[in-house]
Amino acid sequence: MMAVSGYHGAQVARIAREAGVADGTVYLYFKNKEDILISVLRETIGQIVTLSTWLEGEHPEPLTALRKLIEAHFRTLGQNPELALVLQVHVRQADRAIREQVANMMKPYHRTLDRILELGQETGAFRRPFDVRVARRMIFGTIDETVSAWIFTGAKYDLTALVDPVYDMLLGGVGNRS
Repeated sequence: MMAVSGYHGAQVARIAREAGVADGTVYLYFKNKEDILISVLRETIGQIVTLSTWLEGEHPEPLTALRKLIEAHFRTLGQNPELALVLQVHVRQADRAIREQVANMMKPYHRTLDRILELGQETGAFRRPFDVRVARRMIFGTIDETVSAWIFTGAKYDLTALVDPVYDMLLGGVGNRS
C-alpha cells in the first residue's frame, strides 16, 4: 500500500482494506499509520540484523560475517520489492520523528557492522588503521545505494546476485596499491 501511494498517500482505511480487515481491527494493533510503518520497519531491520548476527561465538570470522551481512540485507529486501521501496524512498520522506525512530532501529545493525570491522582489524583480516565509523558509513552506503538502484530500475534482476560483486569491491576497492 505505502509502496504504491507513498507514506503520505497511504490511508489506514486503504491499508485495512488491502489487509482484508476492518478499519477498527487495525486500530486494535496499531495507534496510527506511523505505528504501522514503524512496526514493519522494526521487523524488517530486525530480520536483517538477526540474519547477519548468526555469529554466535565471541570470535566470528570477520570476512564471512561481512559477506553474510550483505547477503542478509539483499536477501531480505530482494524478496519484497514493495517493502524495499518503502524503506528506500518513502521512509526518507516521512517526518523527522519517524526518521529518528528508524535511526534508533538501525543501531543494532550499525553495532553489528562495527563489531565485524573491529574484529577484522584485531585479527588482521582488514588493514589497520582505519576509522570504523567511516568504514561503516561507506559499507552501509554501498549496500543502501545498491538496493536503491535495484528499486529504481524496477527490481528486474536478482538483488542477491550482487552480493559477491559488492563484497569483492568493498574488500578490494578500486585502488591498485603495490
